[in-house]
Amino acid sequence: MALDQALLEAVARGASGPVLRLYRWQPATVTLGYAQRGEQVVNLEACRRRGFEVVRRCTGGRAVLHDREVTYAVIAPTGDGLFPHSVLASYRLIAEALADVYRGLGLDVILADQRHSGVHDDAAGRSACFTAPGQYELLYRGCKLAGCAQKRIPGAFLQHGSLPVDLDLEALYDALDTERRLTPAQGARLLAGQVGWINRWLEQPVAIETVEKMLVEACAQRFDVVFTEDEPTGQEKRRAETLLTENYGNDAWNLQGIVEES
Repeated sequence: MALDQALLEAVARGASGPVLRLYRWQPATVTLGYAQRGEQVVNLEACRRRGFEVVRRCTGGRAVLHDREVTYAVIAPTGDGLFPHSVLASYRLIAEALADVYRGLGLDVILADQRHSGVHDDAAGRSACFTAPGQYELLYRGCKLAGCAQKRIPGAFLQHGSLPVDLDLEALYDALDTERRLTPAQGARLLAGQVGWINRWLEQPVAIETVEKMLVEACAQRFDVVFTEDEPTGQEKRRAETLLTENYGNDAWNLQGIVEES
């Protein structure tokens, strides 16, 4: 998360070109939306019991459990012609690339054309990103397949998103259940009609590496670009280390959340 913010700042000041970053999580981790208060939306005891880390994103949205999935960050200048300037238009363009991946796997997904309420009758449902499809997010058989959120600063934007390949619904519910009214098994049944993942519907399970490759190819085609593999610069790494020390590596910062002034 610290490196994503460092890359966003580098792109904004023109020190880096657009970036597609793919990564995985070890151990499994709950990321909180920037404005969320951790103890109100995440079951810290369950996360400790299961060995999950908890970190806050610089992007908005709801809590996400990252485990067996493809996670991506798209970081690009605003208004340079690669992406539309508006937030919704850039969401749609990225969503179309994600849809190409799912359709390439035989899942005929649709783009949500409006915000849906999702599951809101318990704490886990209210805080979980995957239970509430937003505009231009992807649905298959009524289930949300991919979550995403953006942050914009002058000159650039960052979009975080993930494509779950496999998903443990009991672990998801347990990690986000702050009310403890249901058992993880009961909570999993509640989420089953709202949350989807790739291998849930494929006859032959697909590997994360395959989905990663398909995502790069789909983005290259949709964005009309040629990707070059690269590493963060020394300056970007140093900035990420500073952000890690001051923010993302600090449990108090990760859990305190931000209160928006009215």
